Amino acid sequence: MHYEGVLTKMQTEFGTPIQYYIIFENTFLNVNQLLGSEISIAVNGYQCLNCTKRKRIFRQGFCYDCFFSSPAVGDWIMRPELSTAHLGIADRDLDYETQAQLQPHVVYLAQSCEIKVGVTRKTQVPTRWIDQGAEKAITIVEVPNRWLAGITEVKLKSLFADKINWRKMLVNDICEVDLIAERLKIESELPEEVSEFFYPHISDLFEFEYPVTTYPKKVVGLNLAKTSFFTGKLIGIKGQYLMFADGTVFNVRAAEGTAVTITV
Repeated sequence: MHYEGVLTKMQTEFGTPIQYYIIFENTFLNVNQLLGSEISIAVNGYQCLNCTKRKRIFRQGFCYDCFFSSPAVGDWIMRPELSTAHLGIADRDLDYETQAQLQPHVVYLAQSCEIKVGVTRKTQVPTRWIDQGAEKAITIVEVPNRWLAGITEVKLKSLFADKINWRKMLVNDICEVDLIAERLKIESELPEEVSEFFYPHISDLFEFEYPVTTYPKKVVGLNLAKTSFFTGKLIGIKGQYLMFADGTVFNVRAAEGTAVTITV
């Protein structure tokens, strides 16, 4: 059976285990149902997720021109401490940035191969943690804008990593920590501007189970820009990765904007 479309990050549904979906314009796949099956991925071209033109993808699913012009990929996306909408100052488009930045955000701790600190919009809980392949996650503070979340993350980067080691995450090299206890330890480390948003007795701990039949011992990333056709047996899904029996792992999100045919 053939499925054709332009890749975007897999949509997820919180459950036991997590449910994963690849959504195309006219069809979709419940990827969990493909576990144990041989599937192939063939590249047909590219399409910018912003302008929809059939142009080579530069980064994050955007062509070169859109990456440097669209407000959806401003520097404040990756570095929330650079947000300025709360000051009425535009980066690329103040209306867009006001809507995106001036809404509740959470700063969190996520457990995988180590403890990670991060920022996400409240509406992205728990999706953000699933996309990262976290085993557990907990909110540190909920704040009313992205800038406050950003300065909190910057302060806590001296204590925790701000990235997950994807190789360790995919071979299930997991650390065991008490996130509730770790959260309580850092109250005194928070910036003064956000101390009022720390509630020590509220501990909503999320735990995640991923659809993985077997974890590989070593992994090698599949890059569709270099390998335009791949076939393998699907053995697991974690984060935004498809995991195959030969140790190949495919980051679907990293391939956003790639037009493909998936054959099952």
